[in-house]
Amino acid sequence: MQKFFNIEKTTGGKARAGELTTDHGKIQTPIFMPVGTVASVKTVHQRELKEDIKAQIILGNTYHLYLRPGMETMQAAGGLHKFMNWDLPILTDSGGFQVFSLASSRKMSEEGARFKSHIDGSYHMFSPEKSMEIQRQIGADIFMAFDECVAYPCEYNQAKTSMELTHRWLKRCIEWTENNPELYGYKQRLFPIVQGSTFSDLRKISAEVIAEAGAEGNAIGGLSVGEPEEEMYRITDEVTDILPKEKPRYLMGVGTPWNILESIGLGIDMMDCVMPTRNARNAMLFTWKGVMNMKNEKWKKDFSPLDEFGTSFVDREYSKAYLRHLFVSKEYLAKQIASIHNLAFYLDLVKAAREHILAGDFYEWKNSVVPVLRQRL
Repeated sequence: MQKFFNIEKTTGGKARAGELTTDHGKIQTPIFMPVGTVASVKTVHQRELKEDIKAQIILGNTYHLYLRPGMETMQAAGGLHKFMNWDLPILTDSGGFQVFSLASSRKMSEEGARFKSHIDGSYHMFSPEKSMEIQRQIGADIFMAFDECVAYPCEYNQAKTSMELTHRWLKRCIEWTENNPELYGYKQRLFPIVQGSTFSDLRKISAEVIAEAGAEGNAIGGLSVGEPEEEMYRITDEVTDILPKEKPRYLMGVGTPWNILESIGLGIDMMDCVMPTRNARNAMLFTWKGVMNMKNEKWKKDFSPLDEFGTSFVDREYSKAYLRHLFVSKEYLAKQIASIHNLAFYLDLVKAAREHILAGDFYEWKNSVVPVLRQRL
């Protein structure tokens, strides 16, 4: 049986290049995963994801898919891969973060989280077992343990209580998973999640508990929720010191292009974020030269290609002036072009990072490009 994660090259620091092997294909790491919340990466076709953006794995959202289309439809389709016609790997979150974001309409207990649907106001209960059951029915290649995420900032005792609840829930997730086999004939891998807010001692305790669980991969949650970047990097650095080196590490919900490169430098293999598509819909483009606001007057008569260094067809086929016109005119095509560009850029970014890790000069390269990526054009 082929090994799930193989490390191909490590650097003088923590950055490493590797490969994940799933039943739906291989994933070269470090990797960025586009977010397909409701079985769709917003405004982008699956064909574009595969052929133009070069996505190797995408995300589905447990909370949203459970509410709509619902698990009866999902199972009748044969799982999410068949439902959305995507034959490459998929990762699902546990629903924990969405429940966390419904602060005003949820109630937490040892059993789980009772919440009110944002669609019709109906009440539902997510327990660790229920989250596992739903993710079995969705059928992702990688699925997440049910956790509780706290807001930033939060009190120490609140973070500690929440972390301990997450650890108790993990035991229930593992037990349920071991007693309930996959539904669609391929392997699903459970990743537990490190919590503990920005408190170093809690994060270290959580990382040790998660490491001891012996899962095939591990995730770091509860970051990128409003804390300063330096805090996120500090916690990530401390946690990757403890999580097993031979297993993939997934930093959830991160982030900007510079966040991604810094995180790779701290030993992270997998990242996801809605930023490339959300910011694209608001006319913000990320490029190798910096950040562009496509509504700015300066692009009005700039007929040069959208991005001379871009890897997708939109970068060559459309001009800056044309995209600005579409945004100013509130044309839907603007959001589609910008989303394809940003996602292709993010995948090109991690591909370049991987190449520099393999070449042995990742840190020098990272330190030279990060200031450029951050500048506003």
